[in-house]
Amino acid sequence: MSPATAGLASDYAACRRVNARYGKTFFLATTLLRPEQRPAVHALYAFARWADEIVDAAGVEDRAGELDRLERLLDSGLTSGEPSNPVLNALADTMRRYDIDRSLFTDFLTSMRMDLDVTEYADLDALGVYVHGSAEVIGLQMLPVLGTVVPREEAAPHAARLGVAFQLTNFLRDVGEDLDRGRVYLPQDVLAAHGVDLDLLRWVRRTRRADERVRNALDDLVAHSYAIYQSAEPGIGMLTPSSRPCVRTAFTLYRDILGLVGCEVLWRRVAVPRWRRLAVAVPGAGRALLARAPLARASRARVTQR
Repeated sequence: MSPATAGLASDYAACRRVNARYGKTFFLATTLLRPEQRPAVHALYAFARWADEIVDAAGVEDRAGELDRLERLLDSGLTSGEPSNPVLNALADTMRRYDIDRSLFTDFLTSMRMDLDVTEYADLDALGVYVHGSAEVIGLQMLPVLGTVVPREEAAPHAARLGVAFQLTNFLRDVGEDLDRGRVYLPQDVLAAHGVDLDLLRWVRRTRRADERVRNALDDLVAHSYAIYQSAEPGIGMLTPSSRPCVRTAFTLYRDILGLVGCEVLWRRVAVPRWRRLAVAVPGAGRALLARAPLARASRARVTQR
């Protein structure tokens, strides 16, 4: 292994540690990918996490400046190839290796900048502007890594929708934590339709007491999120067979979170139980091994023919 290759392997390992620490459900799903796919997914996750940490950092005075600096470092890594940071080195390599469109990262950072000033969204359409950059583009970044059995543009809308489904699930799961950061991602018109305002949300969080109006608003948004999952699901069959178990596992476990959403998300973080994660992941691992078998046989055949 050359020093350059060894250094890149170390960069990808750093991204893997970030994914393992902060994205437990997602990381579990990535273990079902082929080994050569996993580093790219870890790099994409680590970059998104870095930007998210800047946005949520309480002690950073110029968060907009830090996001600008992050984008300049990314551009520098793409154009010059000069070492800058393990995460950015791995990301630049991933973008080149899989021909991932640079504009997807521009859109992502645009939504991250929105988090610095925008604290609420009038309706689902307004939220959709934010979610395009924070979630749809993540699905589109992943698509070249996962591979498809149909033209990529045919699978792209489903990949984008799955990103939205995951994001909406996070909004519902993290509503209490986001409230502490001064943000409400739940659309204001849905809340108002049930008589819910910011003061009521804060009251529920502070007192840890359920409220029927809040529960009804959450139920509406859970139903909307389930519909997004349903529209995204056909895209799983458009992926390469070896990628499907990973995405199916993530799909199932994230969707399971919706079944746990109630008023308690205002005061505690709900999570899919460990037994359920294993019950989903273990059969997924079996399917992943079966899907890789033809690839392994083809690889052995090529070696034999040489």
